[in-house]
Amino acid sequence: MRIQLLFLVVFFVLSSVVHAGVNINTASQSELEALKGVGPAKAKAIIEYRTQNGLFGSVDDLAKVNGIGPGTLNQIRNEITVDNASTAEEQEKVAVGQKEASNP
Repeated sequence: MRIQLLFLVVFFVLSSVVHAGVNINTASQSELEALKGVGPAKAKAIIEYRTQNGLFGSVDDLAKVNGIGPGTLNQIRNEITVDNASTAEEQEKVAVGQKEASNP
């Protein structure tokens, strides 16, 4: 019984980490392309928008990106987050993404 309980606890902890979502404020092009309905063109548009306008304040702000309509947004809403870049690693990732977007 204890082993089953331990297994369930570990399962729920790991599954919550897996479902954390893609942070659209720090995601690379390949991470964005992994989202259903987001191909290379949309991923590039997201990164370009983020580079020119700064970090997204909410998931709904993604609708401001050219090519991201209500259908795409609703399709990926549960897979994305907009956590602010709070660690040095995340901030570096944003900086690298911005550099890559400005040098096609």
